[in-house]
Amino acid sequence: MAQMSPQVRPIRSKENFLVFGKPTIEEPEIAEVVDSLRKGWLGTGPKVAKLEREFAAYKGVPQAVAVHSCTAALHLSLLAAGLKPGDEVITTPLTFCATVNSILHAGATPVLADVDRRTMNLDPEKVEKAITPRTRALLPVHFAGRPCDMDALVDIARRKGLVLIEDCAHAIETEYKGKKAGTFGDFGCFSFYATKNMTTGEGGMALAKSDELASRLKMLALHGMSKDAWKRFSDDGYKHYQVVELGFKYNMMDLQAAIGLHQLPRIERWLTRRAEVWAAYDRAFAGLPVELPAAPEPNTRHALHLYTLLVDERRSKVSRDQFLTAMTQHNIGVGVHYMSVPEHPYYQRALGWKPEDCPHAMEIGRRTVSLPLSAGLTDGDVADVIAAVKSIL
Repeated sequence: MAQMSPQVRPIRSKENFLVFGKPTIEEPEIAEVVDSLRKGWLGTGPKVAKLEREFAAYKGVPQAVAVHSCTAALHLSLLAAGLKPGDEVITTPLTFCATVNSILHAGATPVLADVDRRTMNLDPEKVEKAITPRTRALLPVHFAGRPCDMDALVDIARRKGLVLIEDCAHAIETEYKGKKAGTFGDFGCFSFYATKNMTTGEGGMALAKSDELASRLKMLALHGMSKDAWKRFSDDGYKHYQVVELGFKYNMMDLQAAIGLHQLPRIERWLTRRAEVWAAYDRAFAGLPVELPAAPEPNTRHALHLYTLLVDERRSKVSRDQFLTAMTQHNIGVGVHYMSVPEHPYYQRALGWKPEDCPHAMEIGRRTVSLPLSAGLTDGDVADVIAAVKSIL
């Protein structure tokens, strides 16, 4: 195996390191946060309520529930679905650990079905084979912003009587055959983490198919208190509350919503810019010994959250990890999305999983690299990324 030369000539200066996933924050967000600080309403308040309304309008649904993370949204959705110990939830091995952890925290049992090699999304045929009499739910992840095969997954859920919970952490703008991600199943869960297409720093949003389920999510997100608890300090007068379920501290703060209120209106413009960066990468890397992301499927909308290369070590004589190191030496931040979940020691110990059980996810996870992809990238940033990749490969 050829080793990368220690004499890598940096593309960028150390003072100008290109941070992977750096959020795009503009002056209106800063002013809105300052406004919250001056008014003294830092916790859940009117700005959270406004962001819920505007996100629901963007998704074309009656209501949305703001929470402090997508992980919280997933956990609450699983609980609101009524899962019990011993119930099985089928999900993907190519995801962040939060997807599987949420199932475990809800007391259910995660079951992995391998991904489709091309799309990197949950393979419906593998899902069918993974179903047992204990299966109660499906939890697909729209990986990198590419929509899953929702026709097939919705059909499976309906035929088998399963709850369908969409992990839309990468998929705010994603659409499948004209319908928005997060609106197919019983629940849709979104992330506003710092690296996402829109951010509130930390934060998330949950959608539910009925008002009753949405109300339960909202109640569980704030200690299981009755809905009047959200208004108990308002200028309408003090409202007593009652704890009606064992809940959690998962609510979003107005300080977070203050950022999101100005991020959401720009999300379409930012998608256009990311599409330009994506196209530039596709053109530049077409002849290199790497595998590029597959083209979006017809009649779908890819959110373009992650641009992932699969390094071909046999052809390039460079391993994935050598590539990661070399990019960092060029002062360009990169990511890995993701090592397959069974690669992690905890799941091997606790659940007996082995990477070989999901061969497609294992291969992808050992070869994948995510390049910077943000609306905040300048043309010079994009040129630097391209130059670094070409110099290494």
